[in-house]
Amino acid sequence: MSSHARWLVVSLVMLMAACATAPQTSAGQPSAGRSSPTPSSASASGSTAVSPTQPPPSSVPAGSAEPSRRPLTPPAAEPASDEQLAGQRIVWSYPGAAVPEPLLAAVRAGRAAGVIFFKDNIPDVATLRSAVEQLREAQRQSPVAAPLLLMTDQEGGRVRRLPGAPEMSARQVGESADAVAVAARTGTEAGKNLAASGLNVNLAPVLDVYDTPDNFIDSKQRSYGKDPAVVADLAAAFAVAQRQEGVAATAKHFPGLGTAPAGQNTDTGPVTLPVPLERLRAEEEAPYRAALAVGVPLVMLSWAVYPALDAGRPAGLSQAVVRGELRERLGFRGVTVTDALEAGALNGFGDTGQRAVAAAAAGMDLMLCSARDVAQGEQAAQALARALSDGTLDRVGFTAATTRIAALRGALH
Repeated sequence: MSSHARWLVVSLVMLMAACATAPQTSAGQPSAGRSSPTPSSASASGSTAVSPTQPPPSSVPAGSAEPSRRPLTPPAAEPASDEQLAGQRIVWSYPGAAVPEPLLAAVRAGRAAGVIFFKDNIPDVATLRSAVEQLREAQRQSPVAAPLLLMTDQEGGRVRRLPGAPEMSARQVGESADAVAVAARTGTEAGKNLAASGLNVNLAPVLDVYDTPDNFIDSKQRSYGKDPAVVADLAAAFAVAQRQEGVAATAKHFPGLGTAPAGQNTDTGPVTLPVPLERLRAEEEAPYRAALAVGVPLVMLSWAVYPALDAGRPAGLSQAVVRGELRERLGFRGVTVTDALEAGALNGFGDTGQRAVAAAAAGMDLMLCSARDVAQGEQAAQALARALSDGTLDRVGFTAATTRIAALRGALH
């Protein structure tokens, strides 16, 4: 199928998605099952204020032409302490099957944006559902009205935290005869699976365009293909279909890990990808333009170093990448989320707290504390609160980040 034909199919998918999620104008609320908000118009510098809880009647339906550039303006938030503001930028994790009381206490205090789940948290689906209900009940007792971001990595194939769908890997989808339709089907499957357990965010799809067979991203079949146009079409179809099931998508890993050689893993150590700027923008970033066009509300940044953009810092710690490339050049107005804050690629950038502050200073919104240790989330939150209080982090920009997160949370359930 030609690129033009593929895009026509994706366009039809998005058109049907838009019809399925048109807002109920009589009540001024989005229809049931709508998951992803139109990201806030607040800039990385925080110059435009919006407020956090529910989308207005004018929120953009799925599949609109430029939803990432339009504002979502929920009602005004109550004043919050620095500790609460900081906590609302943390995605927590925990070990084992039982939700620890310190995490529940943080949620009750309004000091959590969300929780990420891993296989060791999910011995069975019933246990996960029980954990989700405990966290939701703690949230109902908190001063923050918006739902928690409850997330996992359910890419498909070998990268699945929940048992079941989607069983096809991205590579298998890309090799299918009718790949766009299959991508949409797997997006629906992922959304149904997560929503049935009470989750509302998927850290998928992967938008990396691999360049060498069996390299880092292809070795686990996590890439849709070598053609940026194909990856763009399939990722967009997955994200739009998933959204109809009430689950928000996350495009990752910006600006792209597709050129990382086999064995080069930012989870375990530093990775530098010397991709020329022209290629980086023409190929690696191409799928992100499609993702933004269909309103993907979250983007995860890579921990690799891209010398063409910033030779000294990983992407998620670089203002040149987060603010310059993603927000200013591509126009993303949604929520940015770090990759794992405990990653080996950050070994030269201090402890948990220092990493969190550096990421926030670069323009990152959510800090992914995924070491399965509640203390990690606490350390990150305390460091952010101190940096906000002493002026290390700009208050206007900090508030803009929490506002974007609150807008996303307010559009989910």
